Amino acid sequence: MPDLNLAQNHALDLARTLMVPVTLFEIDGEIGVLTSDELDDEDALEIVHEYVPAGFH
Repeated sequence: MPDLNLAQNHALDLARTLMVPVTLFEIDGEIGVLTSDELDDEDALEIVHEYVPAGFH
């Protein structure tokens, strides 16, 4: 089972580093993260959370 807490921390760090929104998702029991603009087929994903860095417009 993936470590959700670890994935959440990395997703938040990634959003802050890149200064873009990132989405943490689960698919087939695995957790992944992509920049939000790269998500194509959101119907196949269970979105866990979207992280938006402070000051992002």
